[in-house]
Amino acid sequence: MLKGKEIVLGVTGGIAVYKAVELLRLLVKAGADVHVVMTQSATEFVTPLTFQTLSKNPVHMELFNLISEERIGHISLAERADLFIVAPATANFIGKIACGLADDLLTTTVMATRAPVLIAPAMNVNMYHNPIYRENEERLKNHGYLFVPPVSGMLACGYEGEGKLQAPEAIFEEAVAALTVKSLAGERILVTAGPTLEEIDPVRYVSNHSSGKMGYALARQARLRGAEVTLVTGPTALAPPCGVNVVRVRSATEMRDAVFAALDETDIVIKAAAVADYRPKVRAGSKMKKIQESLTIELEKNPDILAELGAAKGGRLLVGFAAETQDLVRNATTKLNAKNLDLIVANDVSLEGAGFNVDTNIVKLLYRDGRVEELPMMGKEELAGVILERMELLRGKGTK
Repeated sequence: MLKGKEIVLGVTGGIAVYKAVELLRLLVKAGADVHVVMTQSATEFVTPLTFQTLSKNPVHMELFNLISEERIGHISLAERADLFIVAPATANFIGKIACGLADDLLTTTVMATRAPVLIAPAMNVNMYHNPIYRENEERLKNHGYLFVPPVSGMLACGYEGEGKLQAPEAIFEEAVAALTVKSLAGERILVTAGPTLEEIDPVRYVSNHSSGKMGYALARQARLRGAEVTLVTGPTALAPPCGVNVVRVRSATEMRDAVFAALDETDIVIKAAAVADYRPKVRAGSKMKKIQESLTIELEKNPDILAELGAAKGGRLLVGFAAETQDLVRNATTKLNAKNLDLIVANDVSLEGAGFNVDTNIVKLLYRDGRVEELPMMGKEELAGVILERMELLRGKGTK
């Protein structure tokens, strides 16, 4: 994901320094080459050896120091960076940068870099809401600095409120976003994901094996590319993607209502959810007792959300999915035409490594002009990127 990227991670003094260790681990795991710059106060909380061991690079602390005995340290670090992250960032550090002050290695390097700078503040709640600090943050934002806002919670100082450093996973996600080309900027994308649950009684339901992984990957990748994303999701065990508007539903009817409520503000719809085709005609108001030897439940059709979208899509781009176990291309082509889709992602869920509850998929992309593009097995995150690239081509935004 970040393979080949050079990232400078600045660490300032605060109890949240320990979270920077986990952030470093995530960056390295994603393939980044990370160079850590620590302030002197940061070393009071975590030793430089910890960061050096995980990054496999020397930790930089001294302003008047040469790299490889010839290159000026802060200039070398500033020039090599594809991205500069400061986490945690104290009010003191942010104030100095906002005023153009550079009196240590970290501030000097930040001032010298032309790379995007991502700042994750962490401080006392009263400091965070101090009008002077707010002005400093706003000033940096106006100059193009990126911020990962802190969260509310119990702070190390004993206060409770905003000022707690964001989770390392959230900072990592913003780092990936900062390094991703915004090829979908300005697009408003609606993604559906997961299964729907059709209740038989208060404790039983009809559903399917969908994990939601494909839809969540599409929502995440679309947001990384700059789109404004709404994710309408049935029940899953997945954490929602950062920066995505999440609407949670249970039944097909609820999903339909949520989709059409958002449709007017949508340019692209990706229907990756596995919506139950049928629901019990009558839902029992209390738990049905196991008395009879057999039980017959009468089912009725759920609304066909994809067909309704196809009829109402106007100038929107509409992408659907076809999960089949036989006659994949024929069945997917029928669905593509019958539901007025621009693109359908078809997969044979009986194949190993494809379909539900796995991290990979094997699909064919079918287009309105009759083209069929067969893709090899790949991770769902990677596949989401490929699907979005093909959508960009259909929107006239991409190149192949």
